[in-house]
Amino acid sequence: MSSRAFPHVVVLMGGPSAEREVSLSTGRECAAALRGEGFNVTELDAGQDLAARLAELAPDVVFNALHGRFGEDGCVQGLLEWMKIPYTHSGVAASALALDKERTKLSYRAAGLPVVPSLLVDREAVSEAHVMEPPYVVKPNNEGSSVGVYLVQEGANAPPKLSQDMPARVMVEKFAPGRELTTTVMSAKGDQPVRALGVTEILTDTWYDYDAKYAAGGSRHVLPAEIPDEISAACLHYAIRAHEVLGCRGVSRTDFRWDESRGLEGLVLLETNTQPGMTPTSLTPEQAAHAGYTFGQFCAWLVEDASCDR
Repeated sequence: MSSRAFPHVVVLMGGPSAEREVSLSTGRECAAALRGEGFNVTELDAGQDLAARLAELAPDVVFNALHGRFGEDGCVQGLLEWMKIPYTHSGVAASALALDKERTKLSYRAAGLPVVPSLLVDREAVSEAHVMEPPYVVKPNNEGSSVGVYLVQEGANAPPKLSQDMPARVMVEKFAPGRELTTTVMSAKGDQPVRALGVTEILTDTWYDYDAKYAAGGSRHVLPAEIPDEISAACLHYAIRAHEVLGCRGVSRTDFRWDESRGLEGLVLLETNTQPGMTPTSLTPEQAAHAGYTFGQFCAWLVEDASCDR
């Protein structure tokens, strides 16, 4: 499908979630890339008048560059399907499932994919006493980009004092030591095979938090990761399985931790992102470039894969 088949693309960006700034950066980058590929592009900050604005703009396809709740949890996907507008990335069910971290882990476990122990707990209970032996991580159950993540170190005497901005229920998971790895997966409509693009290792001086992900120089990416072939193959296989188990379409990115002292048993899945970041410091565009796609080609591929029946 060429740019002439979908001449008008609306790039949805911004929105109301805690990941608004990341989404704006992703949206601007993707809009510029699509214009470079010959598409007629309109950038649209997703507000409460979204349905009316979409009806007014009448796009041929929507490039969903939203992150976090509303844009990544199935809500905007449902709206676009109701309006019969083709859109990029995963559909309603896969989006809702993947943004719910605990349900994602349940799906992983059911498929035999390795994960660390985790549980959902009331925010107040987490602040009152350790609900799990440290070290452990506390995070919102339905946000991404390391928003609102607390790391409780081994030997910590007191539990974390969580911000009141955290949701009433939070995920607590056992801290997985080791190296940070990630793999992007692409899958298209029809009978085309699912493809894993490679394994990147993420190197930081500290915890891989929001700033490490998005600030210039906050992290260093090694692609391909300098790891044993067995671990690389496992990452590729597990990422494809996670993509399929969750019902993802288009592109997803699955994150791992690998404790090299334990070999293959030390590799665990953390989560799958159905709308990975597309900023200048993001991992997925780097992996796409490693696989032979320019950024413009990669964005165009997502538009060509757009659907309103997922």
